[in-house]
Amino acid sequence: MNLKLGPIPDHKPVKITISLCPDIHAALSDYAEIHAREYGKQSSASEIAALMIEKFLTSDREFKRKRRTLISSGDDDRTL
Repeated sequence: MNLKLGPIPDHKPVKITISLCPDIHAALSDYAEIHAREYGKQSSASEIAALMIEKFLTSDREFKRKRRTLISSGDDDRTL
């Protein structure tokens, strides 16, 4: 099986709170279980969700293009 998410890297997370509908939470939990069977390491639904968001953001070309513009225009104070 080839899941879109590979092994989970070690990151220092930033905590946020989101609300999900029960169906999405169940799907994330199922994905986490399948991922654990595939890679031999248990991961929580929140870890899986974070990686899915990361994968989505890194694959969105238009977002990356507009983000570069945002950062270069000085509209963004964050350090990257």
